[in-house]
Amino acid sequence: MTDTPLVSVRDLRIGAVTDSGRNVEIIRGVDFDIAPGEILALIGESGSGKTTIALSLMGHTRRGCAIEGGTIRIGEHDVTGMTESQRAKLRGTEVSYVPQSAAAAFNPSKRIMDQVVETTRIHDLMPRAKAEEHARGLFRALALPNPDTIGERYPHQVSGGQLQRLSAAMALIGDPELVIFDEPTTALDVTTQIEVLRAFRRVMAEGSMAGVYVSHDLAVVAQIADRIVVLKNGEIQEQGTTEQILNAPEHPYTKELLAAFDPVPHVAVKDVEAETETPILEVRNLYAGYGPIKDGEPLAKVMSDVNFKLYRGRNLGVIGESGSGKSTLARAVAGILPAYRGDVLLDGHTLAPSLNQRSKQELRRAQIVFQLADTALNPAHSVGSIVARPLRFYKGLRGGAADKRVIELLDMVHLPPALRHRLPSELSGGQKQRVNLARALAAEPELILCDEITSALDTVVAAAILELLKELQGELGLSYMFISHDLSTVEAVCDDVLVMYKGEVVEALPAARMSQDATHAYSRLLISSVPQLDTGWLAGLEQDPELLAAFSDR
Repeated sequence: MTDTPLVSVRDLRIGAVTDSGRNVEIIRGVDFDIAPGEILALIGESGSGKTTIALSLMGHTRRGCAIEGGTIRIGEHDVTGMTESQRAKLRGTEVSYVPQSAAAAFNPSKRIMDQVVETTRIHDLMPRAKAEEHARGLFRALALPNPDTIGERYPHQVSGGQLQRLSAAMALIGDPELVIFDEPTTALDVTTQIEVLRAFRRVMAEGSMAGVYVSHDLAVVAQIADRIVVLKNGEIQEQGTTEQILNAPEHPYTKELLAAFDPVPHVAVKDVEAETETPILEVRNLYAGYGPIKDGEPLAKVMSDVNFKLYRGRNLGVIGESGSGKSTLARAVAGILPAYRGDVLLDGHTLAPSLNQRSKQELRRAQIVFQLADTALNPAHSVGSIVARPLRFYKGLRGGAADKRVIELLDMVHLPPALRHRLPSELSGGQKQRVNLARALAAEPELILCDEITSALDTVVAAAILELLKELQGELGLSYMFISHDLSTVEAVCDDVLVMYKGEVVEALPAARMSQDATHAYSRLLISSVPQLDTGWLAGLEQDPELLAAFSDR
């Protein structure tokens, strides 16, 4: 690294115009440098300004926002003083971007290779044949399978982890000096996340490229960043080397972020009296899949022979990587995806496979809360209307009685009553998920199926949701079935854990003893794949031949 920074940001100020026409400053006086070959992490909770700052390095702001002051320099370029056409020439060549959602970055109707090499055509960087050769080299460096032919596929024909690495290849094809990674592993399960992080780190080191890594996950940042900038409300709270921030933080907010990374372990609300007690939920020999049924079985069999019991007032975690069948299990229990074999029993009573065949009372007693509140909440309806709908359906409440109960339910999930007049688009991610919970609680259920409900939330907000779940359980006597790929989340909420792999339960054990007592090779792999707040953790993982063999075998 040289003494001259590649990136220099001074007194950066970015403003936005609210819906009411009021001007607000969302980024206030931000200063930092990035040396050539250095990776800088921008961390903070939702709304801290980290993505806004990262996008500004390309001279880009979201609609309604504008750079109002300060300077951004990348090499010899004054980004803030450029025209829009000059900035367009910079993007993809000097600075490039890897988005959080790789799926949104690809056109589903075009082959992958055509999209990866598009930058070279737009900027006339090299002939098509050379661009494709360069792309295949990047596919190899990013440890993608079948690097010589994967470019001929369409985006839907590769996995989420592969697509995320392909989006990195798209960003790297123009040999940029600076690469911006915008939470690129947030939506990935732990084992896939490790593969992607290893690939990113290797390629960046080999190319001596500088990087900006946007994240709310300190453990991920610890594996890839040289320095960290901690942000809150558009201002820098603290910055320093990764080691210093993780091991000797100075600012109270940094300490809060570190504390949120390690949730308080779950303490069982009640013990099981298995001899005399009927489980609130029992699953017997359950099979589920997708597609048309032929000879009694679906075209795609996803889940087979699942058995478990969940007792009243206790919580069951179901963990596994993407495609393991855990969300299929939640949908089969809820009746959204009817099981084609086996039984689901609620409080000892066998439920019909399809929710269309279940009584209103059966539907009321078992509610599901989905992963993405954005798609689960009707964008055209107010929060009050959304929460009131189950009150009408299950309780027949309308008018003032319904409005009063909506206010009570919002208070139950720690949201102010005035929020009932807003649309979902006007809420933060954490607020949307609380509305999701309030809607489920409106039915007065006994069992809530939580399908990855904290995976899209930042660490601080996710920790607050987990605390809320514990609080509601204590007040209302609820039982939770918690689907997750995050082991720390499961340990914070659950009494017992099922580990799923390729549609089957491979291990069942108490959550508190999961790390010590797991014996199945896949369970051990999952546990070993959870990033630690240790800058040497990923490098140590790469020195473990047994673990690397497990990755390649799965």
